[in-house]
Amino acid sequence: MTSAKMFCIVLVCLVMFGVMGECNANGLRKNFYGKSCPQAEQLVRNITWGKAQKNPSLGAKLLRMHFHDCFVRGCDASVLLDAVGTTKSEKDTIPNLTLSGFDAIDDIKTRVEQVCPGIVSCADILALAA
Repeated sequence: MTSAKMFCIVLVCLVMFGVMGECNANGLRKNFYGKSCPQAEQLVRNITWGKAQKNPSLGAKLLRMHFHDCFVRGCDASVLLDAVGTTKSEKDTIPNLTLSGFDAIDDIKTRVEQVCPGIVSCADILALAA
């Protein structure tokens, strides 16, 4: 193996390990609501899958919505908010006008609120559904 190839391999490995170190999910974990709302993840999953069976493009729509939500100021579910009076919402901005799947998130949130009122955030529901 030439020294140039070896250098490239080492460089690629260093970059990959550097990126992996920066992309940790510190604080994120499966079953976050295990004690406060044990059914949350399963509810979101079942409703999302049920809706996706009827609308196969829903998965892509939810992933896109989640990306648009996280792109501006973090994953805070602000893309779900409706306008109030003359104040535009993030949902009404040009890049987000073609988003869809809001009805699915609304249905999931309604069902989760029935089971665990005031516990599971809209941001988490959007992330779990996506």
